[in-house]
Parts: sequence; C-alpha cells; structure tokens
Amino acid sequence: MIVVKGLSKYFQQTAAVQKISFEVKKGETLILLGTSGSGKTTTLRMINRLVEPSSGEIFINAQNALALPAEELRRSIGYVLQNNGLFPHYTVAENIGIVPQLLGWEKTRIKARTRELMLKLHLDPDGHAQRYPAELSGGQQQRVGLARALASNPPILLMDEPFGSLDPVTRTRIRKEFIGLDELNQKTIIMVTHDIEEAFELGDRICLLDRGQVQQIGRPAELLFKPANDFVRDFFGIERLLLEMKALRVKDIWGNLVPTPGKGLGYEGASGAGKPGPTDSLWTLMQSLTAGDVQSATVQMGNEAKTITLQDIFKAIKQLKEN
Repeated sequence: MIVVKGLSKYFQQTAAVQKISFEVKKGETLILLGTSGSGKTTTLRMINRLVEPSSGEIFINAQNALALPAEELRRSIGYVLQNNGLFPHYTVAENIGIVPQLLGWEKTRIKARTRELMLKLHLDPDGHAQRYPAELSGGQQQRVGLARALASNPPILLMDEPFGSLDPVTRTRIRKEFIGLDELNQKTIIMVTHDIEEAFELGDRICLLDRGQVQQIGRPAELLFKPANDFVRDFFGIERLLLEMKALRVKDIWGNLVPTPGKGLGYEGASGAGKPGPTDSLWTLMQSLTAGDVQSATVQMGNEAKTITLQDIFKAIKQLKEN
C-alpha cells in the first residue's frame, strides 16, 4: 500500500531524516515513535508532500507519489493534526465537508456523510453541526478533525499526534472511541506519537526513530523482547513490565500453559463477556485475576482448554526475555 525508500530531508546542512525506509500494508497501522526531534512529523509530512523530500522515493499503490500533483495526492489521503487544524470561521458541518466539496460531491451527499460521521463520533448533528470550533471542547474539536479526515472515505489516514493536545481523561476516552470506530477497519494508517503506551495500544507495528534514523521496525512485542540495539532496549525504561504485559496476548504464551482436562468449548472469542479469550492481553487477564480474587482462569483456543495463573504470566515473560 505505502512504500518508503531511502527517504531523507535536509534543512540547509541539518539532516532531519536520513534514508528512512519502511512499508505499510493495506489495513495496517504503523506508529512512528521516538523522542522530540527524531524526524517523526517530518517523515509523515513528506508522505503527503507537505514537506518535499531531499531524496528518496514514496510509492502509494505502486504509484510514484512524488510524480503526482501535490493537491491531487492530498485529497486522496486523510490528515489529522495535533491541534485539529479546523478553520475557525467555518461551522462544524462546513469543516467536515471541505474535501468532499473539493471533490465535487453533491450537497445532499455531503450532508448525509457529515451526519453519519458525527453520529459515529458521538457528536449530535442537530446540536453541533452549525457551531464554530471555538464553541467546542478540545475533545469535540478533535472528533471534528477526525471526521473531516474521514469524510471522503480515503484509503489512507495520516495522523500527527492526534490526541496530544488533550487532557489525560479526554485522551483516554477518545482513544477508546478511535479503536472501536468501524470507519477505520479497512484504513491504512500512519500515526505519529511520542506516547509509548498509545503506540502499543494502537499500532500493529512500530517504527522507532532516533536522530532521523530508523532504529527498529516491528510488532510491539518484538521491540520489547528482541531489541535491535541499546537505544531500543533502553527506550522503554521503567514502563517495560507494563508494556510487556500489554503487548503479549494469551495465545503468545499458549505453549507455556498447562492443559485443563475436562473443559468443553465455548470460551474462545468470549473476551468482554466475562470469560478470557486467547486474544486478551496478559495485562487484561492479570487485572481480571486480581480484581476477582481468583487463583486462575481457564482459556479455550480451538479444541484445547488451558489454565493460566499470575505465576504463569510472569514465568512466560521471563522465558521470552531469556530466549
């Protein structure tokens, strides 16, 4: 879907990004993670040509993005900014409908799409459509910014610190809404964040950057248990144990668990229904065990049931570190 090859950007003699390469598959979410000044936002802006690269190549659906007119490229890609980037003199409905209008959609179609997205993002169309951004809370403004990026139903979504300007409570709530939004199921997403927990929660893979260079690309668990270098190993610091439990799923330690004789089917996929499933994180399972004051839980995967305890969780993490 998106292929970046040897991408570099120099501002005068200073290298902001140096020969970055990665590929994002259709429907995948790649997180650009790193410290301030690591080149995350510059990389994102080069993909939709808000910043022109000094060298390198960008392909979208096997098409050379650098050969396309920049305006045409941007209209095919949703873009969400940290400070929402809403036009203050446009109403909510007008902000959401900007790109469909530029693409020549009929007014009735734009109105229907605007209403659909507002409902999905928990914005009352009757109460908010004619308001201006200054009349909204920070969380509401960010929802409008996301709706605007999704309005024309682009296959690609670029997000630059989309929740960074929100307070912690609002940030957590909107992040949960984001995860459950069906509009994103088929989207290819590249997101910039400096929030490690957010990266692990939202990303299929993480591209960790430092000083404009890629340090490692991989699934969250790969960065934790198979770090490419000392920078990657040290980056997660005191948050490591929590991240390890959030990155690992029950199915990842299945081989370390003891079979439970006599248990029948019916547990698999039951996450959220009071029974743990194989795709639950170890963190979710540990919370269930401690909150319920129980010694173990039974999980079903396929035709096999196994028992998991808190001791199993910590033992499995230790073994993964040693391997």
